[in-house]
Amino acid sequence: MTTFPNFRSPAVLLDHARNTMRFYHPRAIDPAGGMYQYFKDDGTVYDPRHRHLVSSTRFVFTYAMAWRHFQDPAYLDGLKHAVRFLREAHRQQDGSYAWMLDGRDIEDGTQHAYGEAFVLLAYAHATMAGVEEARPWIAEAFELMEQRFWNAADGLYADEASQDWRTLSSYRGQNANMHACEALQAAWQATGERRYLERACLVAFNITQRQAGRCGGLIWEHYDEQWQPDWKFNIDDPENLFRPWGYQPGHFTEWAKLLVQLEARGEGVLDQDLGWMLPTAEKLFGVAVEKGWDQENGGLCYSLAPDLAICDWHKYFWVQAESAAAAAMLARRTGKAEYWDWYQRLWEYSWTHFVDHQYGAWFRILDRENRKLSDEKSPAGKVDYHTMGACYDILTVLAESDHA
Repeated sequence: MTTFPNFRSPAVLLDHARNTMRFYHPRAIDPAGGMYQYFKDDGTVYDPRHRHLVSSTRFVFTYAMAWRHFQDPAYLDGLKHAVRFLREAHRQQDGSYAWMLDGRDIEDGTQHAYGEAFVLLAYAHATMAGVEEARPWIAEAFELMEQRFWNAADGLYADEASQDWRTLSSYRGQNANMHACEALQAAWQATGERRYLERACLVAFNITQRQAGRCGGLIWEHYDEQWQPDWKFNIDDPENLFRPWGYQPGHFTEWAKLLVQLEARGEGVLDQDLGWMLPTAEKLFGVAVEKGWDQENGGLCYSLAPDLAICDWHKYFWVQAESAAAAAMLARRTGKAEYWDWYQRLWEYSWTHFVDHQYGAWFRILDRENRKLSDEKSPAGKVDYHTMGACYDILTVLAESDHA
């Protein structure tokens, strides 16, 4: 019988975050600028040139959090190195950010609200880690999203524009708005400016209440220009990295986490009713684990069809990590033991199948029988931002429990 560590021990979670960070540091640092973003299981870099905005911004987050928690000056240097590349390579003369780079040349200049949300998140976390020059860039990033993607009538962000901003795609998506909600909360934490928290609350309400009301009470991923659900978008590309088809149990639990955080941060600050947040969080989490858990092999599956039957049995690292964080938050918020039970179940599954106890970090994707699909541990977009972030989120929960 496998013996597991105590997943409710702050020391265990800190140690896991530290070990995960060691997979990336210092091998991720490119002396020529920025971070390498493609790693095999053993840490070998298999594409030294390509840079994706999502990885570049998430590295800012992982180094900022590592510096704050472990106080190793090398992490502060890495944080500044990552921020520098974001400003000098990804950021363009018009203030936008290149989606993909080949070295420092633009490979794909499409403008994505998803990417801009992570720019906002990166500057907020850099600021909280003491990189003061990043503080004005929080407002700069927010204003760019405001001017280019925000639609006041919709109360949500559009998704994609051409490189020259002349064409705005008719596609609308919840994913960019979810990560905008996350980034806006971070911006509020970094600055104390109420406008960020108010915007986070508006986005959360419109996705998890209004839009969910158009989709059977749950959060569908894809919409048309009028924010009506598009039930067939990417039906032929169900594993699309940023726009997968189907209901996403991982996004249900990620929203549950964001709602519990938003409720706590908004209490006493926002003069509006927050009473809808906890019931919504509990509902989303409940559907995710009831419909998405693989009873035979363990783990939360990737996608559910509109009838809530599992349509993609693959297991993704981030789904398990975000769900564990959500379970801890709901356990703390509600006092219900069932959430701690799910927390333990998710960690035991992840510890057994996802955590690489040889080289460090988490494997990215497994099949239904929990077998790896490739030896690519961390292609662009991963950087274990979800797994380390979940550890830090849970540490906050445990600290609150200790002081209750």
